[in-house]
Amino acid sequence: MIGRLRGTLVSKQPPWLMVEVGGVGYELEAPMSTIYDLPQTGKEVTLLTHYAVKEDSVALYGFLHESERTLFRNLQKVSGIGAKIALAVLSGVSTNDFARLVQAGDVVALTKIPGIGKKTAERMVVELRDRVDGLATALPGMHPSTNGAPLDPAGEATVALQQLGYKPAEVTRLVQKVAAEGDTAESIIRKALRAALGN
Repeated sequence: MIGRLRGTLVSKQPPWLMVEVGGVGYELEAPMSTIYDLPQTGKEVTLLTHYAVKEDSVALYGFLHESERTLFRNLQKVSGIGAKIALAVLSGVSTNDFARLVQAGDVVALTKIPGIGKKTAERMVVELRDRVDGLATALPGMHPSTNGAPLDPAGEATVALQQLGYKPAEVTRLVQKVAAEGDTAESIIRKALRAALGN
């Protein structure tokens, strides 16, 4: 079981990261809540990890905060939710806001997250209400990284949003709506996710 990695951040291509530890490059998937707060490439980073083994694949997921990893694991205990949807939840809403939505039973807001229909949202409210109590104060607000802006931030944001489960036409509309001169990919993604949730 790999529980934590500390090494050099080699690349950031949401939702993928590569961290080099002792000459070995580890590929991880991470939610946007983690990617927003990462340092620029070439810097040292410490990530909490979740190691998942399935019949046909092995995957490693990375998180900056224990609250994110805990929520990622708790989400997958809900019937119908796998790693991809759990990442979309963490990317689309902070752990604070998710805890508030679940405690308030706000099914309508939860269904705005890609991959979550009304029945799944209702199950999340019922099954996670008791498990999110400690999350509402565990994580400060998200901040986009302004370091290491890629050459084509809008294109990178478009790819990342599609990998989070948004449809191409919806992604194009969101990116065109929110992208501004000088934005990093992370800031475009954050604004697009807020726009998708109606915030």
